[in-house]
Parts: sequence; structure tokens; C-alpha cells
Amino acid sequence: MALHHNRASRLTTAPGFARHGAASCAIWLAREMPVLLEGISALVGLEPNRMTARSPRRSEQEGKFWKTKALEEMSNAEWESLCDGCGRCCLNKLEDEDTGRIYYTHISCKLLDAGLCACKDYPNRSAQVPDCVRLTPDNVRSLSWLPHSCGYKLAAEQRDLYWWHPLISGSSETVHEAGVSVRGRVEASEDTVPDEELENHIVSWPAQLPRRAMLKKRPTK
Repeated sequence: MALHHNRASRLTTAPGFARHGAASCAIWLAREMPVLLEGISALVGLEPNRMTARSPRRSEQEGKFWKTKALEEMSNAEWESLCDGCGRCCLNKLEDEDTGRIYYTHISCKLLDAGLCACKDYPNRSAQVPDCVRLTPDNVRSLSWLPHSCGYKLAAEQRDLYWWHPLISGSSETVHEAGVSVRGRVEASEDTVPDEELENHIVSWPAQLPRRAMLKKRPTK
């Protein structure tokens, strides 16, 4: 492998480092560190006494139930409110038997209202779709196909919810505004697509988030 000189990565040696051992280097650092810090401060426009690590910013969501309660401690109303209404978990998925990798499709459960991103018969969903997986405090920690942005997964880790979550925005429309929901992206219902054809409908977007959805705050229009 040929090596070439890269001016951008060229290093300069501080006096004393190349010629002396570790003890001498430590002495040199102790003597010269104040001067170095002063020079760095001048370059970045900071005062020397401000060259300290900032304290972590306190989350504005501290004290909210999803930050203070374990999933098992939540009321039924609190539990249900963690759903952001994206509808991604209602898409048909395929799992590679050898690797365990999950592949999403844009084919939905037959009970999903793709416009509202809601179940058409939520109370009786298990009776109508026997293999529908009901989320519980136990399984949300292990289900690999739940989106990383899922409110249940975030709450299980006591992490902040995204700005577009209804519990943060106060509106059920922000999940659509952020481009996170499946609205307008469902190709068909599982009623019309045979299982053997699902491989032809694999898509990558359900495992990703749009850039605006990852912002700290709701973008201004």
C-alpha cells in the first residue's frame, strides 16, 4: 500500500515530545497547558475560565409519566396514549429465517384504515386477526420489528418522545405532518395480496425517519 503526504493531516511535534520520555512529557504538559488553553480559547472565541464541559441539558419532558414510570406501572389510558398513530406496526413484515432480519412491506393489515392510520376494529382485533400481536410491557422490549421511533420503545428506555408525538404536540396530525405515518404510502391490503407475493412489495422507508421528524422541535413553516 502506497503512502502519500496529506497536507491536511500533517502533524507538528511540540518541543520536548520527540526527544523525551513520558515523565518529561508530563512535566512539559503541566507547564504549558495554561498557555495552550489560552491559545485555544482565543481561536474559538471563549474566555479561558469557560473552557469546561457543559452540564447536560435537562429534558423538558422530565416529570412526564413516560419518563418516571415503568411500563408496568402505567394506567391503561397512559399505556394507550403512548401509541403515536404512525401505523407502521400494522404493515406486513417478512423475517429472514437464517438471519432474523426483518423486511417491511407496504402491504397493510386488513383492519388498518390507511387514511386514518387506525385499526377499524381495535377492541376485537385479535378475534378478527388471530396473529395480531398485542403490545405488552414485556414484548415491547424485545420485538425487533417495532420502529425505533415507537413511543412504547422510547418509554421502555425512558427516552424523550419526538416532537411529532401527540403527547408532545397535542395533535394527532403531527405524525402525518412529520412524514412518519403510513398515510398515502400503503399500496394495498393483505386481503388483495397473496402471501407468496409479499416479497415483491418489500420497502425500506418504514425502518427510516424523514429528516424533519428527527429534529428536536417542530420545524417552522
